[in-house]
Amino acid sequence: MRAELKGKTSSISVHNSTILNTPHTSLSGALKGCLGSLDGGCIEKLLLHCASALESHDVTLAQQVMWVLNNVASPVGDPNQRLTCWFLRALISRASRVCPTPTPTPMNFNGSSARIDTRFMSVTELARYVDLIPWYRFGFCAANIAIYKAIQRCPKVHILDFSISHCMQWPTLIDALSKRPQGPPSLRITVPSFRPSVPPLLNISTQQIGLCLSKFANSKNIPFQFNVIDNHNTSIDPSSLSLEEDEALVINCQHWLRYMLNDGEEEEEDDFINATKSLNPRIMVVVDEDSDMSHDSSLASRITTCFNYFWIPFDALETFLPKDSAQRLEYEADIGQRIQNIIGFQGQQRVERLESCVKVSERMRNGGYLNVPFCDDVEAELKALLAEQASGWGMKREEDTLVLTWKGHNSVFVTAWVTDELAR
Repeated sequence: MRAELKGKTSSISVHNSTILNTPHTSLSGALKGCLGSLDGGCIEKLLLHCASALESHDVTLAQQVMWVLNNVASPVGDPNQRLTCWFLRALISRASRVCPTPTPTPMNFNGSSARIDTRFMSVTELARYVDLIPWYRFGFCAANIAIYKAIQRCPKVHILDFSISHCMQWPTLIDALSKRPQGPPSLRITVPSFRPSVPPLLNISTQQIGLCLSKFANSKNIPFQFNVIDNHNTSIDPSSLSLEEDEALVINCQHWLRYMLNDGEEEEEDDFINATKSLNPRIMVVVDEDSDMSHDSSLASRITTCFNYFWIPFDALETFLPKDSAQRLEYEADIGQRIQNIIGFQGQQRVERLESCVKVSERMRNGGYLNVPFCDDVEAELKALLAEQASGWGMKREEDTLVLTWKGHNSVFVTAWVTDELAR
């Protein structure tokens, strides 16, 4: 797979040739067959060598490999070179904590030791961010149609929304509900006050988002409430939801479960799933990225998986944004922050632990949920959505799961679930 994905990398000359003549046997072995032209596979080997050196506290070897990687990395190069910049940042960050003595970093590293500024977007900028590639819209579209079908005869609907995308999903559903043949339902959306501090970030509060949604719902003649429940982490307290017996409860979980896991504490995600099931929702939709970088994976495994997975958005952006595009650089910086957290940190400081669709589905089934298939309308809408995107995007069905693909490789999955009580 790696050769197919990253084999098109242009030849990269390594400027500091003295590094390549190093007597260090381990580094020489890593570079064998790669001299003068480092493709994706060779870059991955170097990243793994650097990680191994850091874990064994071999500061000299780590520094040598970093110098080589620095000559490969370029923030305005091809996707592999741009991706290497962020892995280099992550390894430097890790080096500052795991090495017994400071690892010197050259001043001319390609921006790799520079501080990353937190970027807050306006609502308009966030809308452009979401529309850039179908990373989020794929899940929004599939989830909204599944939700619409599940609540089509319900006069009162309550959506419990766990998402990192600031309710960008809901205007489309509100518009669809306003045109429902039997008339629109009353709609209540509840969101938690706690949100992982990860991109995308907005420059307005959650309460202001609620006001915007209220105005839009009122313009569509839909009775609407927006509630924010206080919580101090990603879990939920059912008693805070003020659930009503005559309303249909929908649970929407978009790019959220990855923040539920801590090292050695898998129970937290299982507790979250069990808590949602106890609410007996009419439907629960789970959307996330189809990659496995969970708590029990080694650093080497995370580097390999991370490098091959995050190449996808870097390569997708290459198809339609110039190399020096400010929008592209900002989007890549958001991905880069995730790479730094996954590779550079351990324990409580590592906030993101992706699990594959297979693992997430297993957790849902163990929690008492049953997977339900998507109707043909969902596939038709998704195909129409992807027809507006670059030709590399596609979709496939894996059992009852829909998966967004880039050049045939899984990126984002969507699943829908019901409790076994409702399935009877």
